[in-house]
Amino acid sequence: MKRKINIFSELYGAYYRTAAKILAEDEITESGIYSIISEEAFADSALFIPQKLIPKNGVSDWGLIKACDGKSFASVLKHKPRSAATELHKRWLRAQLADPKFRLFLDDEVCARLEKRLEGVKPLYKSEIFRSADVFSDGDPYTDENYIKNFRRIVSAITSREVLDIEFLSGKNERKRGHFLPLRLEYSRKNDKFRVYCAAYRDRHWSNGLINLGRVISAAGTEYKSVYEADMEQYFSQRRCVEPVTVEVTPERNGVERFMMEFATYEKYTERDLETGVCTVKLWYDRADETELLIRLLSFGPVIEIKSPQSFRRLAAERVKRQNELLRL
Repeated sequence: MKRKINIFSELYGAYYRTAAKILAEDEITESGIYSIISEEAFADSALFIPQKLIPKNGVSDWGLIKACDGKSFASVLKHKPRSAATELHKRWLRAQLADPKFRLFLDDEVCARLEKRLEGVKPLYKSEIFRSADVFSDGDPYTDENYIKNFRRIVSAITSREVLDIEFLSGKNERKRGHFLPLRLEYSRKNDKFRVYCAAYRDRHWSNGLINLGRVISAAGTEYKSVYEADMEQYFSQRRCVEPVTVEVTPERNGVERFMMEFATYEKYTERDLETGVCTVKLWYDRADETELLIRLLSFGPVIEIKSPQSFRRLAAERVKRQNELLRL
């Protein structure tokens, strides 16, 4: 009797794409495998994928590659991996089309074509079934035509490095206007808002700027392509916390894997105890996002323990205490 093995939890997830690229190679070395993992997967995937993929003593957990000689490996598959639109994938895509944030990144023509191709496909889920806790209710106006226009203009400028003439409302509701080079777009789940990191051109000098997309009145092109090269590491280091949050993550309920996926975009340093499977992670974060980080960490419950700094531990303890008091009301 053959036993089914669920190798990947997501057909089109990072692990699948990474393994598919490795298996597409006619022959590959161990260093080549690590190189592909670093390019395609998450920063900490090198802790897990090689252990599952690379044969040890002729045996591999996933059984997808075999040793050719002492230095290289090859796929056991007869054909190279190829992507296919499964029914589940189509249903997921149909559900995504109902999300106004998803449509921000696609023009109306592309959305119309997708709607036609997916006609008759039942959405995998409806957005109404989700209830988010600790999220502000005044999110960005994702269906507003002017917001969509400005959003797409800014996204295009990030790619083309075009300087934009942006008019917006400041935090004090004062109208501001200037020339900005959009550098990076960021979404805050807690605030349900997008914001754009910019280089602002003032008095013949570039300086750092941050604009909330929901406050942008207009974003007009200037047809000026900037040669300014922003040092993003320095840019974010000015906003970075002084001391990282240190967290211990246990492997219970796939805690480590879930944690690494949740915080894949964060700058971090990770150590893993090979005997217990416990990971110690140091997370660096934007000081303005401290509350959001705290909420996301507490969502893991007993799977994690916040070790330091003590000030962050106190914030976590106070929040848990308040939640407990609300439950007793």
